Amino acid sequence: MKVVVQRSKDAKVTVDGEVTGQITKGFVLLVGVTHEDQEADAAYLADKIAHLRVFEDVEGKMNLSLLDVGGEILSVSQFTLYGDCRKGRRPSFIGAARPEQAIKLYEAFNGLLREKGIHVETGVFGAMMDVQLVNDGPVTLILESKV
Repeated sequence: MKVVVQRSKDAKVTVDGEVTGQITKGFVLLVGVTHEDQEADAAYLADKIAHLRVFEDVEGKMNLSLLDVGGEILSVSQFTLYGDCRKGRRPSFIGAARPEQAIKLYEAFNGLLREKGIHVETGVFGAMMDVQLVNDGPVTLILESKV
């Protein structure tokens, strides 16, 4: 699994003009699933994200986690994270998991975050979505379950 983590002050996702998810302080996650991914990958990333220390403490140092600051998550499925652009001019998406596999892991991942006490909002799996965010910092990180 691959997740782009963006620290956000405000974010929302809309589908066909309807807001399907909205948060204030927290993370916007773009979540991609590949063929080999298992629930262990989702568990690893959920734990890593919940405890990632990228929020400032009273001294202005990145020393607090999402759990420490009571932050929220806006999780958006993003199969294009596994787009391969090395050859030609059009990305190949053969690295992305099939939708029936990807949705199970995406939902398991979101469930694991919720089990940690984090409020999670989502987009709509497989839909064309408009994602808006105010990137705080900006802080953007890319996490992968397999190195």
